[in-house]
Amino acid sequence: MGTMETRLFPAQRSDVCRDSVLLGPSEHAIPASLVDTAIAARLARVFQALSDPTRVRIISLLLEHELCVHTSTEALGMQQSAVSHQLRTMRDMRLVRARKDGRHVYYTLDDRHIGDLFRQGLAHSQHL
Repeated sequence: MGTMETRLFPAQRSDVCRDSVLLGPSEHAIPASLVDTAIAARLARVFQALSDPTRVRIISLLLEHELCVHTSTEALGMQQSAVSHQLRTMRDMRLVRARKDGRHVYYTLDDRHIGDLFRQGLAHSQHL
């Protein structure tokens, strides 16, 4: 009796991904949707900023209009120093922008994209 040779086709080989099988063995296409490293890092920072519950609550306050730190502090039921710290962090991450009027600092969302991200995330989390 001769030995039967086991020959694996690309779809059966464990070291070849299915994309290679579909594209052909010599073709290695990079999806057009792949973002470059710098943009991926910036996007990750945005999601990191949105990962903190206090910052999410602050964004929910600022969805409709700007608020001063004092009003935000009262609405959140937090110490002013804690809210100011979060707002400063969010400003550094370009999620909010500040406007000074005398002794008061007013904050608003940096642009509509932040509100859109918040609304999308909220809609998604309500359907989990």
